[in-house]
Amino acid sequence: MKTLIIGSKGFIGTHCFNHFIKQGHKVYGCDVVVDYTAKNYFLVDATNANYQDVFEKEKFDVCINCSGAANVQDSIANPQRDFQLNTVNVFSLLNAIKTHNPECKFINLSSAAVYGHPERLPVQENQALQPISPYGFHKKYAEEICLQFNSQFNIKTCSLRIFSAYGPGLKKQLFWDLYKKIEKTDTIELFGTGEESRDFIYIDDLVIAIEKVIKSAQFKGEYINVASGKELMIKDVSTIFIEIVNKTKSIRFNKKQKPGDPKNWVADISVLSSFGFLPNYNLNQGLTNYIKWIKNEKL
Repeated sequence: MKTLIIGSKGFIGTHCFNHFIKQGHKVYGCDVVVDYTAKNYFLVDATNANYQDVFEKEKFDVCINCSGAANVQDSIANPQRDFQLNTVNVFSLLNAIKTHNPECKFINLSSAAVYGHPERLPVQENQALQPISPYGFHKKYAEEICLQFNSQFNIKTCSLRIFSAYGPGLKKQLFWDLYKKIEKTDTIELFGTGEESRDFIYIDDLVIAIEKVIKSAQFKGEYINVASGKELMIKDVSTIFIEIVNKTKSIRFNKKQKPGDPKNWVADISVLSSFGFLPNYNLNQGLTNYIKWIKNEKL
């Protein structure tokens, strides 16, 4: 199978690239990072990517879009940039596929941010979308573009609503911030009350989920939750993290809510499970691997 990874130098993209190479795919990468040594690699402009060129030169069986901005606070500070990277780029990709490679399956990595504050938990794919940040709205628009290209042009599309992904290679978000603060202070201050909850999925499980989707999804513009299906409170996962690092630290929650952050998330993963997906890593295993990576990299 010939597979193109858009955003192949990013956190999820790198893991996808390596995984599908191991699975025997002929994998091509595409990103904004200059790499003179990479084979089967397309360099594009960050804010004006020419995907017509990419699909004119090569034809693919699958295109996985791991690109885009993934920061809620940045989307509030610079919504136009976020719109370009998370919405306009998806349109550009699909337009190029329609023109040059209409048989290519397109997987768009969306986000749980499209749900905002869910009306009920665990959140199902058919629940009302109520995004509370520019990032969430832009991901929602991208999903609608995928649905439009399927219904009007028969392009095979599927959007994956990724919940809280973590693992080696990630240099932001809760666990990264925790590690950096552990190194600097005895009392760690975190946003919120600690009662907030998330559904964490380890990166190796995430790429397996994508593989299952390629094999089993209908590709009719549908959206699928990608998560572990387990709700964990931030105060609990923070304590587990500190225990694995083997440090004696205290945590103080400042009771301040970041704009655009929901309070509670956990996914209903019935659809993904029907494809044969079952998470292999619990939080302790995943965090142990992540912390080991940070220490080995001397970050």
